[in-house]
Amino acid sequence: MEQSASIKIGAFDLDIHLYSIKNTAERKAFRYPKRRERKEPPMFRIVNKRELNSMVTLLEIEAPFVAKKAQAGQFIIFRVDEFSERVPLTIADYDREKGTVTIIFQKVGLSTKLLAAKEIGDTIQDFVGPLGVATEYDGMKKVAVVGGGVGCAIAYPQAKALHNLGVEVDVIAGFRNKDIVILEDEMNAVATNYYLMTDDGSQGEKGFVTDKLKSLIEAGNNYDAVIAIGPIPMMKFVSLTTKPFGIKTIVSLNPIMIDGTGMCGGCRVTVGGKIKFACVDGPDFDGHEVDFDELMNRNSIYKAREAELTETHICRMDKLANELIK
Repeated sequence: MEQSASIKIGAFDLDIHLYSIKNTAERKAFRYPKRRERKEPPMFRIVNKRELNSMVTLLEIEAPFVAKKAQAGQFIIFRVDEFSERVPLTIADYDREKGTVTIIFQKVGLSTKLLAAKEIGDTIQDFVGPLGVATEYDGMKKVAVVGGGVGCAIAYPQAKALHNLGVEVDVIAGFRNKDIVILEDEMNAVATNYYLMTDDGSQGEKGFVTDKLKSLIEAGNNYDAVIAIGPIPMMKFVSLTTKPFGIKTIVSLNPIMIDGTGMCGGCRVTVGGKIKFACVDGPDFDGHEVDFDELMNRNSIYKAREAELTETHICRMDKLANELIK
């Protein structure tokens, strides 16, 4: 038997029809259709891991949508878990068929140390990309790619892309000593000429990458461009080395970055006297126009805080385990 009742909700008078008990299930089904099940966000699985040296780790991560569009010069932003900070890393390599992206990073802060602790089969929360503008190689016939330290991880995809385009590539890789040399075989495979430099001469030639670059230019190598990637001081002095010769110089900048979409303004750099945002305007810029001193000052702002977090960080699982033991 059907009955009706009136109720007042705020300024509205509503007529409610009440059905017999036996129709309750039907009424609920009609009024409250089944909601679509909420899908969990995808997690990104680690499929390969290599320790390149005591401080540098290579991870190959399953990220098919990123791998489908990735190009040399672009980057990703990762989060280890839902409570972690967002950290940008340049794409070191990608495999479109396997659907994987390779990143190479130095364990310098809390987030990179947490990422390095992951093993094959583990997953991470976020892996967003590809972000940034891909490097342009139009008209290049002969290029020098200069990498410094872990920056060689970013120099490698540049050299590989140029090699695949049939460009003559001279690679100059610089490290403090032989113990931290990385990607030597990979660089040799894509370079027309590979020059390894160490500060102490323990492997390759003794000296800085700028020494080798200048000698190659003075020897008559007519480079269409020099691509420099590494510590900011290194990129600054490579740019100073090439400027008197009028050689186009591209540097890949690594300012502090948060959202990676140009919204926060944290990655602003001064290029040619104008403000640019590395995440959307770069990360590649004309090395002859970058204000490197300003960039170095901005990048050092949070060093003390990062060191403090590294010292005071407590793993939540360890804390819980200790509480249970007590």
